[in-house]
Amino acid sequence: MQNGLFADAIAQVLTRFASDFEVYLSDSPDQTEELCVDGMANLVLMEAVPFGSRSLEARLRLRDRLRRLRPACRIVLVVDEKTDPKLAENVRTAKKDGLIDQFIYSSISSEYLSALIDTLC
Repeated sequence: MQNGLFADAIAQVLTRFASDFEVYLSDSPDQTEELCVDGMANLVLMEAVPFGSRSLEARLRLRDRLRRLRPACRIVLVVDEKTDPKLAENVRTAKKDGLIDQFIYSSISSEYLSALIDTLC
């Protein structure tokens, strides 16, 4: 997540509502691949933003690498549908096209986030 506070909040929510989740935070997109492989991740939750190393295109390139290294790992993207409706539409299309396993709008409740992640693991 681009915003560290948002990332910490999501991690706390996931561990509070589902104590069997083991949550790892990546300090930068460059570390995500290694952290996923070393932690034998079942699911990677990443934010998609309009540009840079957290863009949808960059996330899809990372997804390609993760699929080779951890084929069963689920890829879930978080997008702010209010700030960037076009990006949200592109993320929805990525889900429809089978490029990602799920997407989440940043406006969902913490309970729903936990329940959704639980169904994917």
